[in-house]
Amino acid sequence: MQYSFSDYLRSIVNLDAQCITIIRERAKEVYFPKGHIISSAGTVCRYAYFLISGEARSFYTNFSGKTTTWIFHFNQPVSNVKNLLIVDYKSFLNGKPASLTSETLTSIKAIQISKSDLDYALQHSLIFERAMRKVSDKSFIVAYDRAFTLLTMSATERYHKLIEEEPHLLQMFSNQYIASYLGITPQSLSRIRSNYLP
Repeated sequence: MQYSFSDYLRSIVNLDAQCITIIRERAKEVYFPKGHIISSAGTVCRYAYFLISGEARSFYTNFSGKTTTWIFHFNQPVSNVKNLLIVDYKSFLNGKPASLTSETLTSIKAIQISKSDLDYALQHSLIFERAMRKVSDKSFIVAYDRAFTLLTMSATERYHKLIEEEPHLLQMFSNQYIASYLGITPQSLSRIRSNYLP
């Protein structure tokens, strides 16, 4: 199943004609090939992307050079707001350099909207503002849960949480990316899997 941006917002609120017109005028469809860097850490994130099709990930690199996948992006029935939107929210909102890098894992099709166009839509459509507030609330909850998981859970606990809440990721992404998502090495992932008893 693939959702357009309007379809997605319509699942949250009842859109009116004005809101739909603003979305059509201010957002545009873009395509990126596999392996494309959509936005880079250290540069300002100037656009937010609603994923229509394809797969991508956002990741960060710590002081020692270790890379961790922060989130996967895809648009399938198991998707939710954390999967569909590709953006470094903090950078997008405050105009400062991003902490995350986002890259495509397949070719993708997405809806692109700039900060200025988003601000225009928020100022001119109360319904759009209401929808985006709900999207922001969900995104905050997801980010909080993700950070809490990485900071407080052991590798084995993180794997069990993945099995319980996001088992589809194991079929969608390679062991390398799953290990990166869990904050461990592929070798550690193999050991945890061998000891896992469902």
